[in-house]
Amino acid sequence: MIAGTKSNPLRAMLYATLVVGSLIMLFPFIWLVRSSLMDNSQIFIFPPEWIPRPFMWSNFREALTSVPFARYFRNTMTIELFVVCGVLLTSVMAAFSFARLNWPGRNIVFAVLLSSMMLPYAVTLIPTFMLWRSLDAINTFLPLTVPAWFGGGAFNIFLLRQFFLTIPKELDEAAYMDGATPFKVLWTVIVPLAKPALIVVGIFSFIDVWNDFLGPIIYLNSDDKFTLALGLATFKGLYNAQWGYLMAASAAIVAPILLLFFVAQRYFIEGITLTGIKG
Repeated sequence: MIAGTKSNPLRAMLYATLVVGSLIMLFPFIWLVRSSLMDNSQIFIFPPEWIPRPFMWSNFREALTSVPFARYFRNTMTIELFVVCGVLLTSVMAAFSFARLNWPGRNIVFAVLLSSMMLPYAVTLIPTFMLWRSLDAINTFLPLTVPAWFGGGAFNIFLLRQFFLTIPKELDEAAYMDGATPFKVLWTVIVPLAKPALIVVGIFSFIDVWNDFLGPIIYLNSDDKFTLALGLATFKGLYNAQWGYLMAASAAIVAPILLLFFVAQRYFIEGITLTGIKG
């Protein structure tokens, strides 16, 4: 009883801290939603008004029709399709090789792979751009999609490798005794058991492409190839900004990401929780 009584104030403090932290994290989203329903004169008024008067629902209609967002959405989803498929396919094979196959220098190569995670994107930006320019691939989707088919990123390989290590190796041995090849073991034994981790990698890859602004703005020049992230930038010019339309379009673009997380959150949390238990 005494221990339980003493723990109640600590638990209350913990919950209060979590609630305050959650409100702080939600504040930008709340500001985004309220601003999306206001005109420019209301958004920056001080002290701020939290309830729009009146509700500017027309911001969403004007924002999504004043620029060709349907085309931007199509371009984004085209990139998403190639990137997510490439990341899942190649990172699965690489992670399987590191986790389940024995070959000389495996640990050294894996350590080199992990060290690449410490290399900032900006460091390789100029030589990578020069490479794609020499291949005459500027203003195409190739620089944004082809790299996904060469490993899918060190973090994704690491995440899947850690998950694969939690799967008993006896399953592999039983399949090999039945005459299975490593490729068949991967696709018939490992992949079906690794759905939570694969969903996590898929979600991360989808969000990376959805939010990517730097890559498209460097490699894409034509308006007909712009993505959603670049489409948002059209609402902010050099001398003025259509903040109401920008906030409305941003809220509309954020909505699919929130929906994706809520639909797949059970697999997402399971994949993150189980990854790293072994290894």
